[in-house]
Amino acid sequence: MMIEVNNVSMKFNLYKERIGGLKEYIIKKIKGELKYEEFWALRNVTFNINKGQVVGIIGLNGAGKSTLLKIIAGVIRPTSGYVKIYGDIAPLIELGAGFDMELTARENVFLNGAILGHTEKFLKERFEEIIDFSELHEFVDVPLKNFSSGMVARLAFSIATLVEPKILIVDEILSVGDIKFQQKCEKRIKDMINNGATVIFVSHSIKQIKELCDTVIWLEKGQIKMLGEVDKVCDMYMDS
Repeated sequence: MMIEVNNVSMKFNLYKERIGGLKEYIIKKIKGELKYEEFWALRNVTFNINKGQVVGIIGLNGAGKSTLLKIIAGVIRPTSGYVKIYGDIAPLIELGAGFDMELTARENVFLNGAILGHTEKFLKERFEEIIDFSELHEFVDVPLKNFSSGMVARLAFSIATLVEPKILIVDEILSVGDIKFQQKCEKRIKDMINNGATVIFVSHSIKQIKELCDTVIWLEKGQIKMLGEVDKVCDMYMDS
C-alpha cells in the first residue's frame, strides 16, 4: 500500500462579514464577534491506494476534489482523520506556485527547482532538458510576468516532472496550454505510469480519466459517492 486515507474530514469557516484588516480581525476574534458558517469540504473519506495504481477522482465543482489532493500532498491538515504516505510524492496541484514573476525563466528554474529539493548542480546538468521540454528557448531570459499562463504552466510542469517520483498527484494540469503541450504532458505521465508510479489524477475530462486510470473515486458534496472500476463509475457519474 502506498497511500492510506482514513476517515478524513475537512471543515472551513466561511466568514459572513468583510474584515477591514488584520487588526480588526484580531479585535473581533478576541471579542467573539466573528460571524461565520461552517462548511465541510470533506466528510469521513476513507480509501487505500496500492503501489502502481492509477486512481482518478471525479465530481462536480465544490465536491472536495482539490481539498482532498491538498490533504494527501500535505499542503493542509485535515480537521479529523489522517493520511499516511509510503514513498516520495510529487504534487502537481498549483503549477508555478513557487515562481517569482519578476525573475526570468532561467532564474525561476533554479528557484523553483530548489523549492522542490533539487541541487544547483543537478539543475545545471538538466537545464537544457527542462527548456527543451517546455519549448521556451526564445524566452529563457524573459521575466515570467511577460509570459502567458500557458507558458508558465509549460515551465512549471517541466521542472516538476524532472525526476520521476513514486507517487504523483495531478490536479487538472492537462487542461492548460495548447493541445500539443497537453499531449506532451499526458505522454510524460503515461511514461511514469508505465515505470510503476502510483498516480492520483483529478480531471473534469472523463475521456482522460478513462484513458489513464484503472480505479475511480466519485466525490459528491465531500463524501465518496462511489469507488470502483473506471468504466462503471464514470458511466454512472455521466448518467447522474
